[in-house]
Amino acid sequence: MTRFWDIYESPIGPLTLISSDLGLTGIAFPGRDLKLRTEDHEPALLEPAAEQLEQYFNGERRSFELELDVTGSAFQVSIWQRLLEIPYGATISYSQLAEAVDRLDIVRAVAAVVGRTPVPIVIPCHRVVGADGSLTGYGGGLDRKRDLLQLESSGARQLSLL
Repeated sequence: MTRFWDIYESPIGPLTLISSDLGLTGIAFPGRDLKLRTEDHEPALLEPAAEQLEQYFNGERRSFELELDVTGSAFQVSIWQRLLEIPYGATISYSQLAEAVDRLDIVRAVAAVVGRTPVPIVIPCHRVVGADGSLTGYGGGLDRKRDLLQLESSGARQLSLL
């Protein structure tokens, strides 16, 4: 399967957008070796994702309307679906998420799936925090998680990584 890609220069650093013919398959933070082919660089194909991300970072968009092409086990998909239900500006704990998918018995496994969310920001895994409200683990780093949560709580484009 061909993976098309482009780089979106976001306020929290360059994001690699990856898509199949069916939809967005990934968003990668800097530092990941994705082994993408130069000939598959397709900015036009990923323009809707880049535009919606721009609107999000400008405080003009609270949810995304993009076709996603993410695959995983039924367990993973159930968690990613639940993440999509967390309202803009809200947070839940890993244990609350585990309870929401009826898997309170395996909170760590739920947290591991959150950490492997293929399309972060669009699937808002940054909205999951520790039981005490502390920021824990994020594939893009805790500074980016903090910035995303700050953006959503203020609705303003005031990010520390600008």
